[in-house]
Amino acid sequence: MRNFVGRAGLLARIDAEWAAARDSGESRMVTIRGRRRVGKTWLVEEFIDRSEAPSVFFSASRQTEDRELGLFAQALALSDLPSREQAEGVSFATWQAALVTAAGAADPARPSVIVLDEFPYLLGATEQARDAVLGAVQTAWDRTLSKQPVLLILVGSDQAMMEMITAPKQPLHQRPAREILVPPLNPAEAAKLSGLTGAEALDSYLVTGGFPKLVRAKMGRSLRDFLADQLADDGTALVTTGRLILDSDFGSSTQARTILSVIGEGFRKRGDIANEVGVDANNLKPPLDLLITDKRVVEARRPLSTAASRDTRYEIVDPYLRFYLRFIDRYRGEIERGRGRVVTDIIVRGWSTYAGKAIEALAREAVDELIPDARFGSAAVVGAYWTTDNAVEIDLVGADRRDPPAKQIAFLGSIKWREARPVTMSDYDALVAAGAKVPGVRPTTMKVAVSRLGADADARTAFDVVLEAGDILAAWPVA
Repeated sequence: MRNFVGRAGLLARIDAEWAAARDSGESRMVTIRGRRRVGKTWLVEEFIDRSEAPSVFFSASRQTEDRELGLFAQALALSDLPSREQAEGVSFATWQAALVTAAGAADPARPSVIVLDEFPYLLGATEQARDAVLGAVQTAWDRTLSKQPVLLILVGSDQAMMEMITAPKQPLHQRPAREILVPPLNPAEAAKLSGLTGAEALDSYLVTGGFPKLVRAKMGRSLRDFLADQLADDGTALVTTGRLILDSDFGSSTQARTILSVIGEGFRKRGDIANEVGVDANNLKPPLDLLITDKRVVEARRPLSTAASRDTRYEIVDPYLRFYLRFIDRYRGEIERGRGRVVTDIIVRGWSTYAGKAIEALAREAVDELIPDARFGSAAVVGAYWTTDNAVEIDLVGADRRDPPAKQIAFLGSIKWREARPVTMSDYDALVAAGAKVPGVRPTTMKVAVSRLGADADARTAFDVVLEAGDILAAWPVA
């Protein structure tokens, strides 16, 4: 068994569909989507290993349909499916024929598993080609596979395409028994995989984002050693993962891709983004909608208080992409010229400043995971507060609703990720002074601190709650 961490719930869902195929004698279809290198293939392979199900695992590679069908026939002939002998020397003309053959002679006691990895690659570059392949899969399913003890798993990194193929009026609508989204490992799972603890685990997560391949590449190495290795050329996991994700999600969306880079560099206001991109702010809505609603890589946030606000700020959601866009994508030219050491020095010099800001999103997510919790009063959600001129900035605001105006503010919080000094009374006093300017805050509103090094004795007494690195990690389950 490989060093497989987490994903117990996802494994259970796949296993339940395989068991349903076994118990009913009829097939089940599952779609699995998630970003490149998030661990989709790892998940499916782990299911196959644990279940010991007869299977064929085919990874599409964006070649011609004839070539893909030929490669599938080879994979089927080398598999342990009962139908493998029928594939020897066979040339499939369509995916209908290929899938019908693969499903042949399936054993009701041990249903066959057919995996088509990177399924969107099989759909071609045109709508006509896509419809032809989806129609072939639909016909194979409706006429043959649905009556066989088979589990068909379609896997894809193009999340929008994977959602589209099962949408209403599409050939595979209502065919999948389950649609599964594979997220990155959460911070606690990544910590278990890497063997890191506390603040070191969280700092590592700000770089790897929970992508298994990156977590395994970093493990216990220092930031400088990890970067020196990964930035030595442009073919390493740290460099290529971000490029693959962006190419997959934004291959033809030039403006959205440019806006994403600008946000990644730290431009958060609509006007600032428009100026940097060189377009009118009114023209940003379509690409921003793509980034926020369709691709889900950017979050639009407003200051949380009991006052209404239209001051929207934009942030990269994914910790790895945030790091990649801030450092790797920005300096890719240097890396490609073999000057990774220069980029390593830039990152290490600015790491404390970067980590101190990047940890805020992770801390908010952690407290969001923890509540409802008596320690945080009546808070149901967590946000942040700022004024338009940034004269007042509050890292954590606990309230009864996520979108302003809230009806009640339950707590205010300060995040201090300093490497040499814990939270002190000066931090408490600064939070009280700033909090007095937040609509809805009262003198009795709870005060929370999140700190890399905890708090000194006086500050620990003054704050209602002090969360340290271990408390943040404990917000997520490890299954």
